[in-house]
Amino acid sequence: MGWYEKHVVPRIVDKACGIKLTQPLRQRVCEGLTGEVVEIGFGSGHNVPHYPPGIARVAAVEPADLGWKLAGKRLAGSGVPVYRSGLDGQSLPFPDHSFDAALSTWTLCTIPDVAAALREVRRVLKPGGTFHFVEHGLAPEESVQRWQRRLEPVQKRLFGGCHLTRPVVDMVTGAGFTLTEVDAFYEQGVPKPLGATTLGAAVSS
Repeated sequence: MGWYEKHVVPRIVDKACGIKLTQPLRQRVCEGLTGEVVEIGFGSGHNVPHYPPGIARVAAVEPADLGWKLAGKRLAGSGVPVYRSGLDGQSLPFPDHSFDAALSTWTLCTIPDVAAALREVRRVLKPGGTFHFVEHGLAPEESVQRWQRRLEPVQKRLFGGCHLTRPVVDMVTGAGFTLTEVDAFYEQGVPKPLGATTLGAAVSS
């Protein structure tokens, strides 16, 4: 990581991902999480207040030291134990079948090799384990897709490699997951090219 990625991007992401509009979506995506959970792209901990009591503990995978530091107050108020245990979603430091569930929120857009990351998530989940996700990605309308393609180079530079045109459902199913829930929509209050969102859950077999 360069200076900008280390010291600026985590602060931008903390503010952008902490807006009130995201809180109902975080609440929805965290519902039903139980047992041992791995969260890739933990960021500054905006999901922590939404963890349900059925979670035993969370293994937080987060590359940015500043992101982890910014999560301090949320972690201090959490009733769920959270420990930082990995830096790279593309190479998770856990044995096979370690977790009951996995969580990703606005993370798959930034991982360079997202297919590798999803394979890793599937590897560390127990058979029947669930992957909960809410991600922005490729819009369903060609007119919006055109704007996404125009904006994506700038988005990637400003937001640490964030892509706008990744097909979320195709990526998840392509990694071998079976979808059990999916809801695709435009996030309210966000321009369509940035707000094409997919929320869902999938099972690892």
